[in-house]
Amino acid sequence: MGKRVQKYQPSRLFLLGRLLYRLLVVLSVLVVLLFCAYQLLRQKPGQASGPAPSAVLPSAQPSGELTPTGLERKKDTWTFLLAASDQASGNADTIMVGMYDTVNQKAGLVSIPRDTIYHGTRPDGGHYYKINSTYAYYGAKGMQEAVSELLGIPVDHYVTIDLAGFEAIVNAVDGVDFEIPVPMSYDDPTQDLHIHFQPGMTHLDGQEAMEVCRFRHNNFNEAQVAYTDVDRTRTQQEILTLIAKKVLSQPQKVGEYVEIFSEYIDTDLSLGEMLWFVEPALGFDLANLSTATLPGDGTVTYKGWTYCYQLEQEESLAIINEMINPYTTPVTLDMVNMPQK
Repeated sequence: MGKRVQKYQPSRLFLLGRLLYRLLVVLSVLVVLLFCAYQLLRQKPGQASGPAPSAVLPSAQPSGELTPTGLERKKDTWTFLLAASDQASGNADTIMVGMYDTVNQKAGLVSIPRDTIYHGTRPDGGHYYKINSTYAYYGAKGMQEAVSELLGIPVDHYVTIDLAGFEAIVNAVDGVDFEIPVPMSYDDPTQDLHIHFQPGMTHLDGQEAMEVCRFRHNNFNEAQVAYTDVDRTRTQQEILTLIAKKVLSQPQKVGEYVEIFSEYIDTDLSLGEMLWFVEPALGFDLANLSTATLPGDGTVTYKGWTYCYQLEQEESLAIINEMINPYTTPVTLDMVNMPQK
């Protein structure tokens, strides 16, 4: 009788290795498919033509992109209106303009004080009002156009967020540590808004960060603090920068960010256009982000409107040109809409 042939039994290590190999193959296929889908979906964002200037400055040899007005734009550079509304009035509580130069990996974020004088057209036919009212009058698109005229630059897209969305994104990054600059004590029962903080480093969750960003002054029966609208916008910028740092440091939460974005944020950017920014944003260093608030006087009475913020034209132009101008040539006074008393 011949010898019985013993059937080969693969070792557990061999079986584990084969399983891991198959998983690796499947994952590789999924990665390739997702990458292909990403490449197919992403599309270059559109750009606004911008307000028509009274004088066009020609470029000898255009290297960027020409607008319908003939002004040359920096290559692959976009501008955005970032706004949040005031729940009580429907006006814009926060107004910022961001610029992102994807070629040179530079970005600027400039705040516009909410009481800034603007020469536009109100629904009742009037022609002067505080620019934050544009949001209540004409919505995000109207605000985008008004800010473009105010600054003399195209604003390509708008991104607006409500208070719940702001709180959600702060909570998603597990809060932020922020140095409270002044004693804050303010209550508005009609909005269920209660702001109470002492100066110093404080860990803020979503609701607390929202309260700090909205603070303007203490209760009128309490001692007031030196805290101007410019200080307020600086606080907002600093908290937004802290949030951005934590978002970029926690890419594993991208699914949660997308969910919050789709639920709470209104924008004219399509999904494909948003995906276009993913690749350059992954390599962005927040050290290349510059921030500022447009300077001016917040005690001006203009055309019957009290406590208006009148922009200082020359200083504001310098900030616009340094941080958010998408043109290859400087913005000049004849291109802006900054009413003066």
